[in-house]
Amino acid sequence: MKPRITVLTLGVDDLDKSLAFYRDGLGLPTEGIIGTEFEHGAVAFFDLQAGMKLAIWKRADLSHEAKVPLSPRSSTEMTIGHNVGSKAEVDRIMALAEKAGAVIADRAHDAFWGGYSGHFMDPDGHLWEIVWNPAWELDEEQE
Repeated sequence: MKPRITVLTLGVDDLDKSLAFYRDGLGLPTEGIIGTEFEHGAVAFFDLQAGMKLAIWKRADLSHEAKVPLSPRSSTEMTIGHNVGSKAEVDRIMALAEKAGAVIADRAHDAFWGGYSGHFMDPDGHLWEIVWNPAWELDEEQE
């Protein structure tokens, strides 16, 4: 298996609410909800960096597609890390997320390992870390 991830799909309870959060609140580019003509097919894709997409799909439909039981939501299963080039950028994105309706779980602060980070939860409790790591150099295209 090559180390390549092209789509990160988040199960959500309310597709329209999540679309508004990511598109209108965080400003991620999208064509909106597609696939509504198919049972269990409504989904929205957001363009991230080169070749990477974030998808939101109803949790019940994701459960149906993958043939796994629908389980309770949990914010501690994983985090989505968004690395930026400065402390100021961490602060800006955390404020943007809060204005969009995110729950701030961990306000941005200097981290014990030398970086700067904060955590927020989207409307479905998915945990995001916004982080500046002084040891990681980002390409201009990633920011």
